[in-house]
Amino acid sequence: MAESNSKAKLIFMLLSVISFITAVLTLIPYKNIDDECMLGYKALCAFTPVSTIILAVLGIIFLYLKKKA
Repeated sequence: MAESNSKAKLIFMLLSVISFITAVLTLIPYKNIDDECMLGYKALCAFTPVSTIILAVLGIIFLYLKKKA
């Protein structure tokens, strides 16, 4: 039981880190894109403010689930 609990915590931690890293990546300017993002510059993701918030909230949820596991 303790091994599966620590495995779940590790998985939630990895998912949280991946979510936060991808949230930051959505903000990076990228000049080879045709359309501007919602913030007015050419970013790696066209839905920059929305996708950043969604990914950050997912990261927080995964941290919460890690704490509960």
